[in-house]
Parts: sequence; C-alpha cells; structure tokens
Amino acid sequence: MHNLASLPHISIAGACSTATHGSGEKNGNLATAVSALEIVTAAGEVVKLSRYQDGEAFLGAVVGLGSLGVITKITLDIQPAFMMRQYVYENLPLNEVKNHLTPSNQARTASGLFTDWQDKSIGEVWIKSRVEEGQAFDAPAEFFGARNVLPGICTPLLNFPLRTVPSRWACLVLGMNDCRTFEWASRLALVKSCNRSTSCPVSMPSKQFWRFERLRDQVSPHLMISEIRTIAADNLWLSPCYEQPCISIHFTWKQDWPAVRKLLPLIERELAPFKARPHWEESFLAWPPVELKSIYKKLPDFIQLSKKYDPHGKFRNEFLSANIFSG
Repeated sequence: MHNLASLPHISIAGACSTATHGSGEKNGNLATAVSALEIVTAAGEVVKLSRYQDGEAFLGAVVGLGSLGVITKITLDIQPAFMMRQYVYENLPLNEVKNHLTPSNQARTASGLFTDWQDKSIGEVWIKSRVEEGQAFDAPAEFFGARNVLPGICTPLLNFPLRTVPSRWACLVLGMNDCRTFEWASRLALVKSCNRSTSCPVSMPSKQFWRFERLRDQVSPHLMISEIRTIAADNLWLSPCYEQPCISIHFTWKQDWPAVRKLLPLIERELAPFKARPHWEESFLAWPPVELKSIYKKLPDFIQLSKKYDPHGKFRNEFLSANIFSG
C-alpha cells in the first residue's frame, strides 16, 4: 500500500472507515486507497459501491464510521513493493520549525516530529523516503540545527522518542534499505501496546501547530509524547482531510483518563481558531454536533446516505447517535 498507519493492531476495514492515516504531505490517509466496497445493509441486502461507478455515494461511504452496514469486502489500490530508508534527527529547535518547516516538507515520503513540548525543541525528527530515483533524502549531518543520529551507520539502532519507555519496544533502521513497509509505519503503536495509553489526534489545515507550546505546563505532566504529521487532501466526505491537506497532532497520554478528560477541552479550545477537526477513532469532547456539521460540511449529506442504507438506525451506537444523528 502507498502508506500505513502507526498502528499494528487495527483492521483494514476499521482503519479506512475512520480515515486512519499514516504520514506524508503527498500521501492520502488509508481510506484513499479504497476503490470498492461491499456492504450488507440492515435489511440484509448486499450493496456494492465503486469509485468508478458510484460517484458521490462511494465518496460518502468509504469513511462510513460503521453506520451504513457491515463491510464484507474491500478492494484496495496496491503498488509494487518498494524500499524505504529512514533517518532520525535529535533536538530540532522549535524556532526552526516556526520559520522553515512543516513536518514533511523536507522528506520525500513521510516524516514525524516527536515532542513533549518542553525545552523549546522537537526531541526527534523521523524522516523516511523511498529508495527510488528522485526520491532519496541526502541525510546531512545537521537538519535545521538538529543532529543526525549515527550518520552513515547502517545498522539497526534501538531508539525511541519516549525516554521513560525501555528501548526494547522499538527498533529504528537508520540509513538502511528496508522493504518491510509495515514496520516503518508502526513505531508509535508500540507506545500504546506497552503502556495502554490514550491518544487523541486532531487535524488542522493551519501550519501553526507550534502554537500549542503555550500549553506545555498543563499538558506535559500527563503526556507521554506528541507526534506531528502531515496528510494529503482527499475528497472523502467524512475524512478530516476533505478538500484540505492537514497537519495532525497526536497526544499519547499516560493512563489517567480523569486528568486527560480535563485537558481535552483546553486543547480543543486552543486549536479551534485553526479550524481543527477531531479524528473519529480517538477521544474528543468539545465538538458538539452542530459544530461538527460546520467543520465537516458533507455531514448532512452523509446522514442522508446513512439513512438510505440503514433507515431504522440498527447500526447506530451511542457515539453515532450523540455526535452524528442528534438534532
């Protein structure tokens, strides 16, 4: 596939239905790889939808949040296997991020910025590129002031952006060719696997994500790590990247839901001026249904599409009823 999420324990249908994403400003989220769906509706009918034959209905159904029916088949765009190369830089000054960088504008394929929002720096920058003509990343010794970790050393390195987590949980391949594309995209999930943490990503069109630093004193005591990534625009109705490229800010929390619950509205208010959108598969509180309908402009059309296939709401759960179908 063109891209993968930073999660090893998800299903293809669930990932696509919630617009789960990997990274790269030229990479769409996982749902953009879907070319056809087969759904069994609440009435027991088999519905087949295709990118090439069903137009708007298909664009509405791909990120369907489970509300249209049971996905029984999914067809994905695939491509020949490709090799990846990854480099890691440490201690990128935040001022350089403000002045020069979006998370992947210097990487041909994908990247991630990892920070705890302290020390006015990005702790680690992971840069990945395909090993193809015109795609290579030169991997200088310094990257806008950040230091290349073991430049030129092509051996596996146990490293991890979480200094409090044993490094055995992750292995970064620095400067090596690596065609195991699942592995290069699954690093952050190991945080969740070993610490049972809570995550709450939000997507925003603005590149001013660094402004979140002003909340560092409130957030950092409860935070394990934040990751900032980019995703390309798409035309899927309920995708956070509908008609706009996004910067996604992820917060991986310590396992303390009462504390996180108090922080979520604070974070969401801080990001609201930048037209941030919540991600469907994670935790959010401050977006009421009326506001969701204003930032997901195809939401009214999606509601009608859902009612077409599930007129009696058999597939709705508490989340869908409260956030999508209320009012």
